[in-house]
Amino acid sequence: MINVIGLGYIGLPTALMLAANGNKVVGTDYNKTLLHTLQEKKLTFEEPGLGDLFEKALDKGIKFESNYSSTDFYIISVPTPYDKVDKKIDPSYVVAATKEVLEVCKKGTIIVIESTISPRTIDRFIRPLVKEAGLTIGEDVHLVHAPERILPGQMIKELQSNARTIGADTPEIAEKVKEVYATFCKGEIVCTDIRTAEMTKVVENTFRAINIAYANELTKISRHDNLDVHEIIRIANKHPRVNILSPGPGVGGHCIPVDPWFLVGDYPRLTNLISTALEINESMPEVVLKRLSDIMMENKITDRNKVGIYGITYKQDVDDIRESPTLQMFKKMENNFAEPFRVFDPMLSKKVVDSQVMDFDQFLNDSEIIVIMVEHTQLKENLDKLQGKLILDTHNLIDDAYKL
Repeated sequence: MINVIGLGYIGLPTALMLAANGNKVVGTDYNKTLLHTLQEKKLTFEEPGLGDLFEKALDKGIKFESNYSSTDFYIISVPTPYDKVDKKIDPSYVVAATKEVLEVCKKGTIIVIESTISPRTIDRFIRPLVKEAGLTIGEDVHLVHAPERILPGQMIKELQSNARTIGADTPEIAEKVKEVYATFCKGEIVCTDIRTAEMTKVVENTFRAINIAYANELTKISRHDNLDVHEIIRIANKHPRVNILSPGPGVGGHCIPVDPWFLVGDYPRLTNLISTALEINESMPEVVLKRLSDIMMENKITDRNKVGIYGITYKQDVDDIRESPTLQMFKKMENNFAEPFRVFDPMLSKKVVDSQVMDFDQFLNDSEIIVIMVEHTQLKENLDKLQGKLILDTHNLIDDAYKL
């Protein structure tokens, strides 16, 4: 039996996928409200295809419990935040989950940590726990790192098709874990050592963060000289070895804005490029505010109540607000003693900020200037309703709108 610890955006789809493909699975989480919702056969977040997968997993007998199971295979998928002061990982959730597993696990158990962790986290924080529990690594307990690689909005497809990395102390244990993941993963499954697996996942997201930062810095350069950054990127990308990403209002989600800081925290003297890139990305919500201020001044608009922000989630067509650029922007406003602007997001059924409007038409009627922070499909299907409005388009959706 497989006990999946942590039933959030990564753990739940993984547990469901394992169960739907014939594995006996118990999902565990400390959040009683979340567990009750799942036990009532209701999902805790929206994701294309997740409902069907949930039904299949329920038919196969998946269970959701608050207690850790006594078994020989665990997958830990709990949050790994970072300290925003020293930029180091906060391993407390992983440590707490591992401690509880060690209290109930069977001899020879395999503990797979799926949570994204900084290089050497298992050496520094997890191996000592096993020794403190009086257990022997390689006999009583086998440690493995198999970092997740899925994107909200495409979770089901990517769980099945993306390549996976299995980091273990021995090839034999890596192959055992590989067999489990191969029950649903059709992508290549690469086996390596733990420290390489830890580094590889962080390096992947750091690569993406640096590429985004380059596009965002091009935006600032182009604005300085009144050039169209999107046209510049379009032409530059015609070169066969150039692929510049699209700029935007910031970087959200739990991976790209967070994981690269693990490297900065652990290797502060060796990560000048990475830290600069992250600072560029974090500056973009302020760039949006500055551009909005310029547009308001240009159009002689002094009433900030005429401003409407479209989009709160961190990316299009998901309900995930973690590290949302819009919320980052609102935080900067609050730090300067300003109230957040009116905001609307079709993906959110409940208010997450006081200034949130729940009706799209009301949002439009009350807004003279609209800032497009997220390119939801709902907006693309209703662009005609924006006629007559001043638009600050951070995603290049509308040709004649203001751009960053």
